[in-house]
Amino acid sequence: MMEFERVLFRAKQGDEKVIEQRLEMFRPMLIRNALIRGVFEEDLYQELAIETLKCIQCFKQLE
Repeated sequence: MMEFERVLFRAKQGDEKVIEQRLEMFRPMLIRNALIRGVFEEDLYQELAIETLKCIQCFKQLE
């Protein structure tokens, strides 16, 4: 299993440290996507972070 998959699996299992690390890893992308006409939208950022967490929960390991 690739290391990235292993880390996502740990996040899916509820490892809070790993979850925080994944959110931090994706933070630049989330911030970029939370900009509307150059203005940072906190509510949009929070929604994107929630969607990221949902995606982690939906992650399926490759066999």
